[in-house]
Amino acid sequence: MADPRGFLKTTERSTANRRPVSVRIMDWKEVYDRRDSDVVQAQAGRCMDCGVPFCHQGCPLGNLIPEFNDAVWRKDGATAIDRLHATNNFPEFTGRLCPAPCESSCVLAINQPAVTIKEIEVSIIDEAFDNGWVQAHAPERLTGKTVAVVGSGPAGLAAAQQLARAGHTVAVFERDDRIGGLLRYGIPDFKMEKQHIDRRLAQLEAEGVRFRVGVEIGTDISWSDLRRRYDAVLIATGASVPRDLAVPGRNLSGVHFAMQYLTQANRVVSGLAVENQISAKGKRVVILGGGDTGADCLGTATRQGAKSVTTLAIGVKPPEQRPETQPWPMFPNLYEVSSAHEEFGERSYLSSTLELVGADGEVTGIKIADTDFLDGKRVPKPGTERVIEADLVLLALGFTGPEVESCVAEIEISLDQKGNFGRKDSFASELDGVFVAGDAGRGQSLIVWAMAEGRAAAASIDKFLEGTTELPSPVKASDRPISIYS
Repeated sequence: MADPRGFLKTTERSTANRRPVSVRIMDWKEVYDRRDSDVVQAQAGRCMDCGVPFCHQGCPLGNLIPEFNDAVWRKDGATAIDRLHATNNFPEFTGRLCPAPCESSCVLAINQPAVTIKEIEVSIIDEAFDNGWVQAHAPERLTGKTVAVVGSGPAGLAAAQQLARAGHTVAVFERDDRIGGLLRYGIPDFKMEKQHIDRRLAQLEAEGVRFRVGVEIGTDISWSDLRRRYDAVLIATGASVPRDLAVPGRNLSGVHFAMQYLTQANRVVSGLAVENQISAKGKRVVILGGGDTGADCLGTATRQGAKSVTTLAIGVKPPEQRPETQPWPMFPNLYEVSSAHEEFGERSYLSSTLELVGADGEVTGIKIADTDFLDGKRVPKPGTERVIEADLVLLALGFTGPEVESCVAEIEISLDQKGNFGRKDSFASELDGVFVAGDAGRGQSLIVWAMAEGRAAAASIDKFLEGTTELPSPVKASDRPISIYS
């Protein structure tokens, strides 16, 4: 364990400082300063000898959190990264992007601020890269078996690395021009700079993973051909179908899905040209949806020079403290001030959208009303209607599931009741040799679940190909978190 008296000596929670707002909104670099090693050590020392580390159940990957906390407290970075990599292929991704359900399950969090597990995790991997401790691990032998991974997000990349290390020849297919999925073009650089993806890809290539960009399965290569060419296929395409808004005025110019807006912005930041880019510069922006995607849109609009930004959420404002209905160790729905919210804009809750209004085919505003609750349903409250002026409306309402049409049409794979690709607990579909991992089978979820499913699916594929496997399998397809979320 870490410092036996650490949680008594260091009772305050301390995380990395955010760069000054006036400075960071002038660039696209990550908002956080470099982590102070002494502060991280003291925070790791707060990890207590709790007997049953509930942080393990909070983390789908099963990260060995007390073990790497102890190593960090002892300033043994090499051991810390060894324990972290034992369960997590890409801690630089989860350490920056995961909402840390492990911290909600921290035993110390029963009556004190939780251990800063996420901060400790990202400090471990940053130190490891700085010291050259992250090396390629090519397999000692090749099995002669081939696997196609469709989709290069966190689930696909985690599965690809596991399978390549097991000796299989792995090809990752990505329809975009660069590898990374939503990590590449969906996540703004102020949350995670793309150098973190690129250096991991170099490691995967050194381990034998082959990347095929600009190839859309179902168009450039048929799903049937893919099955014939490879011994196994993993579908890890994510849940990319956005939830739409069925209100009058939806077809007005200036109303866009959030991911279309973010993708274009991220491409421009990476140095690529985008014709007719959707830009917030000088515009009155309204974002529908109060989640992470909405916050990403807010931070992006701020950096583009928006005149104003208003974020609307249909539900009630979440509480700032854990409510009784979401007791420890559940993952609670709390009010949070992200870096983007700290920078600019207004947030409004209990706002129901009635209509998008416009002139000459262009959106000029959004008509809303207060949200009321009738028989458990959210409905607009009569007499509270008003119009918010808007030149740009971004729909950040989540995703309904994966794109399935071409796959279902070609190889007749089944879907579950929610429209996701069907699979068994082993992540195998009913089609021989076809597996499903990540949001494509689970629906919209967290990055940590995608990576856990990628690792588990890799173990199932390895067993399918070889009859047995030594790869770890942290989750089953039917597993769900102890949480208010599915």
